Amino acid sequence: MYPWRKAEEKEKKTVSANKEGYTLDPVTFEVLKNAYVNIVDQMAEQIFRTCYSFVIWSRDFSSAICDTEGNTVMQGSGDIAAHVGTLHYTAQAVINKFGDDVHPGDTFVVNDVYQGGTHFNDTRIVRPIFYKDIHLGFAQANGHWADVGGAVPGSFNVNALDHMAEGLRITPVRVYSKGVYLSDVAELIANNTRAPDDIIGDLQAQAEACNLAEKEICRLCDKYGVEVIQTSFQEVQDYVETLTRQRIAKLPDGVWKTEDYIDVDPVQGEGLIPIRIKMTIDGDSVHYDLSDSHPKTISTFLNCCYGGAFAAIVAGTKMQSPDIPLNSGFYRVVTVDLGPEGSVVNANWPTPVAGFCSGPFEKIMNSVFELWAEILPERAMACTFNLEYLLIGGRDGRKDQRPYFMWYDWMVGGWGARNGRDGWAASGPVFGVQLGTQPFEGQERLAPVVTTEHELIVDSGGPGSSRGGMGVEKGVTLTDAERSVVSYCCDRERSVTWGLWGGLPSIPHGVWVNPGSQGERYLGSLFSGVPVESGDVLTRPSAGGGGLGDPLERDIQAVCDDVREGYVSISRAEKDYGVIVREVDADLAEYEVDEGKTDAKRKFISENRRLWLEEDAEVIAAKYRAKELDTLDLVRQYGVIVDWGTGELLTKTTQQFRDMLKRRTASHWNVSGEARNEAPTLRVA
Repeated sequence: MYPWRKAEEKEKKTVSANKEGYTLDPVTFEVLKNAYVNIVDQMAEQIFRTCYSFVIWSRDFSSAICDTEGNTVMQGSGDIAAHVGTLHYTAQAVINKFGDDVHPGDTFVVNDVYQGGTHFNDTRIVRPIFYKDIHLGFAQANGHWADVGGAVPGSFNVNALDHMAEGLRITPVRVYSKGVYLSDVAELIANNTRAPDDIIGDLQAQAEACNLAEKEICRLCDKYGVEVIQTSFQEVQDYVETLTRQRIAKLPDGVWKTEDYIDVDPVQGEGLIPIRIKMTIDGDSVHYDLSDSHPKTISTFLNCCYGGAFAAIVAGTKMQSPDIPLNSGFYRVVTVDLGPEGSVVNANWPTPVAGFCSGPFEKIMNSVFELWAEILPERAMACTFNLEYLLIGGRDGRKDQRPYFMWYDWMVGGWGARNGRDGWAASGPVFGVQLGTQPFEGQERLAPVVTTEHELIVDSGGPGSSRGGMGVEKGVTLTDAERSVVSYCCDRERSVTWGLWGGLPSIPHGVWVNPGSQGERYLGSLFSGVPVESGDVLTRPSAGGGGLGDPLERDIQAVCDDVREGYVSISRAEKDYGVIVREVDADLAEYEVDEGKTDAKRKFISENRRLWLEEDAEVIAAKYRAKELDTLDLVRQYGVIVDWGTGELLTKTTQQFRDMLKRRTASHWNVSGEARNEAPTLRVA
């Protein structure tokens, strides 16, 4: 714990929703509350064991139980963060479309991003829950379908001008009617994708999960009575609301602001795209205002509709109280103003939004973490690596029929350093921490793509008093692939994963084709439909987490241990931490610190590092092109951002990045030997 980072004195406040008069006895209430969590987890197990696609098998799915108004009654224990704040919107979309025209055995399919969804791949199956003839609510299973059509395999089309180029938009439509499977509707949907058999299999797996939920709810009705179940649906929401309000009421009132960035809008030219968040705690409620974010949508698919933006707020806030169950009671306490439609965080029809997860979603979520670090410093965490997807699609030349293949890959990476602890290495993204790392053997069986390397990246963890977690590099080779293209959905190539409270950034994202060869190409972090051939090699990193606290204050033995473990190089130990490490015997992993030289180096860095952020950026870029400086020198020492393929200086981006470094990092530095300054704050009222 950093002693100068103390939570403000908390005042006792009145809880406006201190609910009394629950009608269920405490034992029955607890049994049913936990039963609903268990039912949603059973739905997850049903999907996992019966799905067809590798993506959903890798746990890119979520489920929920909703009441008759569409409000979420309960989420499970392993749902995707990006889904959890949206499933009630989907249930309400079905209600708005069909009203009372729902019957036992009906099942609906919907993926509409403009009715509260995330992106078109996230396709939801919704089934009304009936006990005898009494409508109790809805069961819902959401899964990421590997392809929903559109211009490129995997449906992640960076160049889409509108949603029509991203694939099928499925407004609520019945796919089972009173228990009868409407194969014509299902096949119409599936046959407009590149993997129709997988789509039908996943649809039926999700539908059966919803059927399972209905059976379990009916079993509880038989045991406790339908009136008790109806009452419990409302009281578990009231319980979550009350518990959340009680937590918030113990915190100080105030207003806090921060901002993060998407890398670029290609149409506008270089320059970071701001996402600004203001958080207000007032009594027992929390309100977020994103209305000052970039006022227009951008010319790639890194936009977000209201469902995805709300989910990011919910996920980031919920992680501050992981023990509280999640349902619509939470949404009564946590409110959001996204501003007018048509912005990067509140996109409207027909804006493309398939990349919301790599764009606004994770920027909002990491910003929420930063805001809460001011209030709950013991839970502080620097920025976490950005979710990324690499998709290779084409024809599989290993098989006579030359079927379509889709190699759909995401990587683990580093989480931000925490208050007093280093960040987790090689972990799932905050987008969905339970996403499984896809086994390479399975990938290689399903697609002509072979993994050739997968290892931790030295120096990828952002330096700090607590170090960021390590990122990973993955390399693959196409074998017998025909008519193939590659697409990449990522960000943080320029708005590099940042540190907090004096910590330094991690490393940029970006894909290389055939690195080290004469045909070497740098493709960057956002592209689609790039042709590739058998024999091509692709490599890309996932960033580590940002550092937290001044790296010059990291224990010198901890730095030496990082060198011994291969987490930090001798060179970066000196440049980033000011620690001079000598190799004694590399084979025996024996290293030692020169304490005298370390003291002198740390004093030198302390006295000069603010000046380095003012050096002529073009001069620094020229040194990079001349190979006198490397990528980490530019990012961490000088705050200079270039096109990492050509070395061209990005002037506007560099100024914005430097401003961000000064605010999040340099403002927390102290000159060696001087008294510690009062820590800067994000609080504005």
